[in-house]
Amino acid sequence: MEPATGNWPSGPTGRFLVTLRDGPIAKSRVLHDAAGLRTASSMDLPSAAELEMLGGLNGVVYENVGVAVVDVDPEQTFALSRALSDPDNPILAVEPEQYGHALADLMEGQVRGIGTPYADSLYFTWGLQATGASTSHGGARDIRVAVLDSGFDLGHPDFKGRNPLARSFVPGAATVQDGFGHGTHVVGTCCGPRRVSGSSRAYGIANDAPLLVGKVLDDAGGYQDEWVIAGISWALANRADIISMSLGAFVFGGMGYVQAYEQIAKKALAANSLVIAAAGNTRNSAVYSPANCPSILAVGAVDRRLDLAPFSSIGINPNGGEVNLVGPGVEVHSSKPMSARYGVMQGTSMATPHVSGCAALWAQATGLRGRELWEQLRVSARPIGLPTQHGGAGLVQAPQF
Repeated sequence: MEPATGNWPSGPTGRFLVTLRDGPIAKSRVLHDAAGLRTASSMDLPSAAELEMLGGLNGVVYENVGVAVVDVDPEQTFALSRALSDPDNPILAVEPEQYGHALADLMEGQVRGIGTPYADSLYFTWGLQATGASTSHGGARDIRVAVLDSGFDLGHPDFKGRNPLARSFVPGAATVQDGFGHGTHVVGTCCGPRRVSGSSRAYGIANDAPLLVGKVLDDAGGYQDEWVIAGISWALANRADIISMSLGAFVFGGMGYVQAYEQIAKKALAANSLVIAAAGNTRNSAVYSPANCPSILAVGAVDRRLDLAPFSSIGINPNGGEVNLVGPGVEVHSSKPMSARYGVMQGTSMATPHVSGCAALWAQATGLRGRELWEQLRVSARPIGLPTQHGGAGLVQAPQF
């Protein structure tokens, strides 16, 4: 049974993800011919609100990632399944759409020690110190970083002048304004300032990166797969070099990855974009979806001692279900929506933007993108003595040149 991690819904939504092979026939036509489905193209839906106004349609085709999200009756479900058995049919997979949620935990039960190797200083968070971001001399001014989360506080004073490209994919949310707080914290670690006026220490890594903010979590921290898929499609259409996702859905031991997400991640890599996702917050359980896809870089969390965080999921399932890297994920100081301005959170959600921010620095410093950037992150990681199943290649590091 999935552990209780909040008041989010879990399991299937009742709709389906249909993965489609590229080919000469329009994807909407493929779905119509196979099961009589009527679908709209995501390119014709400029806002999340329009997803709610698909009267008479079964769903949406996200053209650039080759995935449709559809609502079907039993007869149409049978027709789609029958099409799967035809090797010449462009339909590759039909899978239930799932609910998921943000991957931050409450600050209860965290590891606190005396004489631990890292602590927040007057100038830098412990995470910036541990990853070497505090001593990295480079920037990320040409690297487009997309953070898909609960949005962002557009009025946060530490981000004055940044003017992110922003869009909401949550029905009923007209803007990306963050009513949950998780997204603002994640954006801060990934792309916040390395110099802060006033009393706060520096907490951000890729502080000059062009920022894309996609709201794919609602103001309770939950999502449906379609919102995430729509966000990735948008980020790719806007040439994001790095796509950071601190979210996921529980995966049982022995379960495989969602083929729709794997196709999307492969298309991202082919477009020289790297998708980075949180591994999950259930210790001794499998890496969550979508981080368990072979083509998505999965991030676990460590504490100030550089021990595996007590909540961090581990690599149980094969074929993509491993942890690839770890990042600081316990007692992480970052931005929060005003009037709080700053706050401390923990989770693989907090570890992920450390990796995404460092990835942006490496991309700027080396010109590497996609799979080559992933490999650079792997070979430059700092070994910290964790088994590969727990910590992958080790602790992410920023370039020092």
